[in-house]
Amino acid sequence: MKIGRSHLGKILVLFLFCLAVAVGCHSQNPQPPAQVNQNGVITIGTTLKTRTLDPADNYELAGMMLSYNLGETLYTYELGTTKLIPLLAREMPKISDNGLIYTIPVRKRIIFHDGTPFNAEAMVFSLRRFIENGGEPSFLLSDAIEKVEAIKDDEIQIKLKNPFAAFPALLAFPGACAVSPKAYEIGEGKFVPDQFVGTGPYKLVDVKNDSLKLAAFEQYWGAKPKNKGITVQIYLGNPANLFNAFRTGTVDIAYQSLQAPQVRKLQTEANEGKWQTIEASGTAISFLALNVKTEPLKEKAVRKAIASLIDRPLLNERILQGQGEPLYSMVPKTFDVYKPVFEEVYGDHQVEKAKQYLKDAGFSTEKPAIVEIWHSSSSVTASMVAGVLKALAKRDLEDMIQFQPNSIASAAYFKNVSRGLYSSAISNWYPDFLDADNYIQPFLSCSSGSANDGCKEGGSQSQGSFFYSDRINTLIEQQRQEQDPIKRKAIFTQIQDILAQEVPYIPLWQSKDYAFLQNKIKGMILNPNQLTPFWTIQPS
Repeated sequence: MKIGRSHLGKILVLFLFCLAVAVGCHSQNPQPPAQVNQNGVITIGTTLKTRTLDPADNYELAGMMLSYNLGETLYTYELGTTKLIPLLAREMPKISDNGLIYTIPVRKRIIFHDGTPFNAEAMVFSLRRFIENGGEPSFLLSDAIEKVEAIKDDEIQIKLKNPFAAFPALLAFPGACAVSPKAYEIGEGKFVPDQFVGTGPYKLVDVKNDSLKLAAFEQYWGAKPKNKGITVQIYLGNPANLFNAFRTGTVDIAYQSLQAPQVRKLQTEANEGKWQTIEASGTAISFLALNVKTEPLKEKAVRKAIASLIDRPLLNERILQGQGEPLYSMVPKTFDVYKPVFEEVYGDHQVEKAKQYLKDAGFSTEKPAIVEIWHSSSSVTASMVAGVLKALAKRDLEDMIQFQPNSIASAAYFKNVSRGLYSSAISNWYPDFLDADNYIQPFLSCSSGSANDGCKEGGSQSQGSFFYSDRINTLIEQQRQEQDPIKRKAIFTQIQDILAQEVPYIPLWQSKDYAFLQNKIKGMILNPNQLTPFWTIQPS
């Protein structure tokens, strides 16, 4: 029998009370917003701060957001979608029959912010720099590219190490943008953390500890921004200050990142007409990794029992406060290859099915399955998920399975996951590029291992499941080589079906993205990759 969710309230009361206090202290009606967007400049408030402005070394959301607006890549995504379109490239690439050679024509009559002309040589310089300087995201291209060269003044050619159907999506990664050869140099570790010289619609004009200023680039080759510039106001790690700054009109836009009760409060006030809210599906996912080499999770029936126990609507309602979307595959709903296999096979909180799986594995109230659930100590959300699973199992499965939540500091947690020290682990995944491959290959591929020994090296080892399957490895390589979208989708369907049957991971939810705008602002778009185009934002 499906449980009544109201009985789990006690688990969450203390946490929600604490968060409510943070919001409630400022829950009185805010003062009328101060004058905003003076002189056509938009102020965006955020709690995120970039570690470096150098696109070849930036691997954080705050920095990639800036790279996306200050620089340009060969390809990008049509606004609000995951559809790839040319940007600095004039058209989609021509691909050789063996899938290894990509020929890409680039645009003419474009200049960098410092006046340097953009051409094929400049694009090759930028890609080589991204690879050879050895920044944090350099592996994205270094693992894929064997050689890149300019074959004409307006055409480049890239040779891959292996066929990879999603390669154009890698070229849309913000760090792979064109940068001025006069402002940068190639060489391991030769980064410039405090400047940005690209071809984008904005140029960087001021960098301070708590703010950055971007001005519209007057010589930009494309459509001009609908504002005169952007000020990014940083409330580092302080959602309360961002929340208050928006409600008092200090900033025009609040984006990345507010706490769930703050989002809910601003949504309520937006419905009252005080400001606007924008909501969109994100592409980050949360999941439970099950180590198939540990007791009792080496028993597939135990993994299936846990999959049957999960109650995604409950997690979304009580923990995320409705600010997520239940997810039934490791591939998000954002992609057309998504198949809700865990909904089809297990549903949500199927207690009798979970009990039967445990009985099949030889477990009972007298002989319970003991499963540790680990998570980063910095994640309050993961802590609550572990607590809810423990409570559900205790109440509804008659102690046939007992969860033991544990936490450890983030740095140690992520190292220990790949070492196989945890029987299960709650984690998040933020994609490097928007293709279903980025939710499959990093989790299920294994370059060294066997069915008996599990994965010794590869994606499933690094993500903590240690799952090994020759069939999965073959399917992953097939989809990476397949250029036909229909055939590729069919391969992803097979992979997701196997995922549900073997249960090395249990998907929990995918993210939602929120932004709040003063009423005099319009035109903001939330992209699936969480990189917002500043140039569409317009003061009314």
